Amino acid sequence: MSKTIFIVGLGLIGGSLAMNVAREKEVKVIGMDADHTNLSLAKNQGVVHEFAKDFASGVDQADVLILATPISATIDYLNQLNELSIDKPLLVTDVSSVKNQVLQAAQKLTNPFLSFVGGHPMAGSHKQGFTAAKPHLFENAIFVLTPAKGADEADARTLKELFSTTGARFLTLSTKEHDEMTAVISHFPHLIASSLVHQAREWQKTHPSLEHLAAGGFRDITRIASSNPELWQDIFFQNKKLLIQMLDDWIGEMKQMKQLLYHEESQLTLQYLGEAKKFRDGLPIREKGAIPAFYDIYVDIHDQPGAIQNVIQLLAEQEISIKNIRILEIREGITGALRISFQTGEEQQKSYQLLSDNGYEVTIQA
Repeated sequence: MSKTIFIVGLGLIGGSLAMNVAREKEVKVIGMDADHTNLSLAKNQGVVHEFAKDFASGVDQADVLILATPISATIDYLNQLNELSIDKPLLVTDVSSVKNQVLQAAQKLTNPFLSFVGGHPMAGSHKQGFTAAKPHLFENAIFVLTPAKGADEADARTLKELFSTTGARFLTLSTKEHDEMTAVISHFPHLIASSLVHQAREWQKTHPSLEHLAAGGFRDITRIASSNPELWQDIFFQNKKLLIQMLDDWIGEMKQMKQLLYHEESQLTLQYLGEAKKFRDGLPIREKGAIPAFYDIYVDIHDQPGAIQNVIQLLAEQEISIKNIRILEIREGITGALRISFQTGEEQQKSYQLLSDNGYEVTIQA
């Protein structure tokens, strides 16, 4: 039996989901997006079969509704569902990274034909829009499902089957569990990364050359501060209660760290750093988390003409796609280092083996 899938929002997440849904047999995909460029690209690539002229007409045709929109817009669409005349079963899901208010809106749906299973595919990119979408975005990522009251196992199973080609691993959580965990490992780090950048910007007034030193490690740990500001403003305010609590905890911990330094508590400081290292080193390496990651290799190269070109050519000949490349250190007369980033672990391992076999000193750092 064929299904009609209505996807509202064809940006990075919605577009990537659409690419996977469109692979399914006997599935018709209807798209809607405020950006007409996204719609045209999706139609030209066969990702959507037709456009919806408005929300109501798309819902009228759909068996499954996917709201791949900012949280506030998702809540607005859920509220609109109560105003529509729906006379056949409609399974509704979303992609929001904060679930509390979304689930509250879903619980207010009164039409017996509506069922809601919240979704959060925990993968992303530093780019946005349909041009950044890719079908393999969710491979090995956690895909959290948060069913509302009234939804059953069959509804969750329908979504798992619909998104089966994503390669994601599904996990069912309560709203509270989801929001607390994503606050800890995604939302709060974004907040801290932005504050670190602001601190560096202030110090640059004293040290104008600071931006040159801020390349490399500092750039890496603050990478997520480059994410879409409008999106993260929405997330922060939707999850503000938890973030304020975590800020209080963080400030308290920094005060304790300040005391350790002030009183020169070397042993306790060593213990603090050691415990952090132990926990961090125990984190899964090959699993995708809430913050997008790249798979890097580090290549030592000598200061000679064509050194970088030779590395790139070797990878290109094997059709290995490079996501990013950065010269970490190369000065006249000394060995330099390249950091090359890939989208997948398979490309990372293949590149590591290829360059090692060709005499390059290559390392992978967890």
